[in-house]
Amino acid sequence: MNILHIDASILGAQSITRDLSAAIVQQLQATHPDARVVYRDVVQQEIRHLTAAIAGGFRPSGVSTFDAATLQEHQLSELLLQEFMASDVIVMGTPMYNFSVPTQLKAWLDRLAQAGRTFQYTERGPVGLAGGKRVIVASARGGFYAEGPLAHMDFQEGYLRAFFGFLGIDDVQFIRAEGASKAAEIRQAGIAKAKSAIASL
Repeated sequence: MNILHIDASILGAQSITRDLSAAIVQQLQATHPDARVVYRDVVQQEIRHLTAAIAGGFRPSGVSTFDAATLQEHQLSELLLQEFMASDVIVMGTPMYNFSVPTQLKAWLDRLAQAGRTFQYTERGPVGLAGGKRVIVASARGGFYAEGPLAHMDFQEGYLRAFFGFLGIDDVQFIRAEGASKAAEIRQAGIAKAKSAIASL
């Protein structure tokens, strides 16, 4: 098993999702001791957001002349894609920021959506080419968005399901700790619920 472990929280040691994603990887390794893990911290190893020149490394963008720095970005795009395509399981630690995903994670995702590599256009519409993978998302949210009056403001889980579905990946599981910004006992209850779900993976 090849595991790609992605962390996207800006909170470092204080991060709930970093703790949860590490616990998920540990649980997977316990049942698959020969698993190979590739780790990428998209905050500490920040990925530049797409520009026309950077996107020009893997799709038509109107830019065809590239300086040395941009060519390095093209190499990074290829490395990120290879890491992703080589993985069997993607474990992501991603908090909800302003109802969606961290901008650092979005920059990583943007490097993966490559026509002819992870998806293709057909007469019947786009078809994903990266199927057969499993995605496990460790999520933390300050409030409660899984259900109730704030559910319509959750653009985190729906976006990730849609994005990976576009690439052909339908096996997307969320392990969430909700109430992270509430009182200590509520925060801890959310974390405990998430860790219980991890134990049953």
